[in-house]
Amino acid sequence: MSQEPKFVHIVDMDVQKLLSLEPRSWDFISQLQPKVGLVERVHEGRDFGDLMSIIQDCKENSEGAVKGENGHSIFSKKLNKKQDTKKPKIAIVGTGPSGLFAALVLAELGADVTLIERGQPVEKRGRDIGSLIVRRILESESNFCFGEGGAGTWSDGKLVTRIGRNSGSVIAVMKTLVQFGANKKILIDGKPHLGTDRLVPLLRNFRRHLQDLGVTIKFGTRVDDLHIEDGHVLGVMVSESADELRLRSQKLECDAVILAVGHSARDVYQMLLTHNVELLQRDFAVGLRIEHPQELINRIQYAELASEVCRGRGKVPVADYKLANYIDKNDFNESSDSNVENRSCYSFCMCPGGQVVLTSTNPSEICINGMSFSRRASRWANAALVVSVTKNDFEALNYYGPLAGVEFQREFERRAAIMGGGKFVVPVQTVPDFLENKLSVTSVPPSSYRLGVKASNLHQLFPTNISEALKHSLVMFEQELPGFICNEALLHGVETRASSPIQIPRDIDSYESTSVKGLYPVGEGAGYAGGIVSAAVDGMNAGFAVAKKFNLFHGDVKSVLGKAHNAGLVKY
Repeated sequence: MSQEPKFVHIVDMDVQKLLSLEPRSWDFISQLQPKVGLVERVHEGRDFGDLMSIIQDCKENSEGAVKGENGHSIFSKKLNKKQDTKKPKIAIVGTGPSGLFAALVLAELGADVTLIERGQPVEKRGRDIGSLIVRRILESESNFCFGEGGAGTWSDGKLVTRIGRNSGSVIAVMKTLVQFGANKKILIDGKPHLGTDRLVPLLRNFRRHLQDLGVTIKFGTRVDDLHIEDGHVLGVMVSESADELRLRSQKLECDAVILAVGHSARDVYQMLLTHNVELLQRDFAVGLRIEHPQELINRIQYAELASEVCRGRGKVPVADYKLANYIDKNDFNESSDSNVENRSCYSFCMCPGGQVVLTSTNPSEICINGMSFSRRASRWANAALVVSVTKNDFEALNYYGPLAGVEFQREFERRAAIMGGGKFVVPVQTVPDFLENKLSVTSVPPSSYRLGVKASNLHQLFPTNISEALKHSLVMFEQELPGFICNEALLHGVETRASSPIQIPRDIDSYESTSVKGLYPVGEGAGYAGGIVSAAVDGMNAGFAVAKKFNLFHGDVKSVLGKAHNAGLVKY
């Protein structure tokens, strides 16, 4: 029997204005207590603006700080001379959210910024992705992972975050996105979402603003190496991404490098190891992507209201879901390794009205993700179903060292490619067959994945304990969403890049690498973010930290943003 649909409404209430209109409401308001996710209080007296207005505040604070009451400088003449004669040269590697927001902060505050991107601008990147989908031509440096905007550009464009919706940093990021073309609805929506079609023009506007500020943007340019002397970065070695042999690498001198690469920049991780930069293994998650007809998910979630969805144009939004299951190791199949820890299995990056896409960066590997456009009008709903993995899992396959997680990912991406038979065909299996560990059909339900699917036994992909965790969780999810297990539910393999498999240690306050001076690892690829908003916040905070390092302003970033905590320190 279907449950009655429940809806969550987000209300932004100005308490003082309400009391002035209706004084009797104080009896109700006085009883409200802050509770994260239910009732959250914005600091009194703060009307957070977009990032540019915040930076302007920093400039004004700096001007006030530089001059004392008598108009004379309170800093040394040497410091002022340095500020007057030299702009710090900052190289930022990567044009994902963290790189873009770091560049925005530093350029607005007067730094000489060079933004380096191995991929292409969104216009060219879109054509390259089209070639992949239509002609199966994978451009190794311009694809669903690499290019302007990062991996999130051709994704669902979700703006939900776990670092505090009402923090000054998050509000600043959201309002900045609106400044560059995002719909104002993202400021009030409970689950704000952009969609790829709206991200593309937004990124163009962002790029033009940076160029107007004097930022040099080098597309199709790969960082081959760091130039390090006496433990300090002095520059980067770059070459054209098309130069696969890296024969024409050139040195780009700079005072600091912000490393804002994504979680798929595996060659960068390898390069860092050659300089003895400390990299830490990081727990992450791997699994499969499940797809249902969107109408089925609508019926499960909305019952009789499902008819009101109308492919994103109706009165009711396209239905989504969020599922999680904790599994005790005693619930695993007896044949699994008894030393493996307890696990979590959960849905990730749920894309209502979306499609399954290829996020491989190597033709011998298969890795998939989900995406959707702003209307979410596709016939399908998909989500990753991933299981947490740890050092124990890596070592069980004889993978050790800082990049063990990377090799663990590659193992299953290669297996998936072999099972699919090549040409980016994805191995798939219906949920009922997966639960019974059998392959009973040679044909499968329709899939949104456009490069072809092949019926396979997905139990052959992962170790038994991971497959058993997925099976156990699917049964639990059916109890929560009756109808979730059905013949139309199709599992796709594999989803391995839900988050970065490494973390690059850095100083809590300065954001500087603990291994190399002048290197600032930020964002998802460095292990400090888990989505568009958190990556943008991390890049923004790092930009302010680097600006303060080079005396570009003298204010207190935390007070300017009104943050209760440093969002860049949130662990994922």
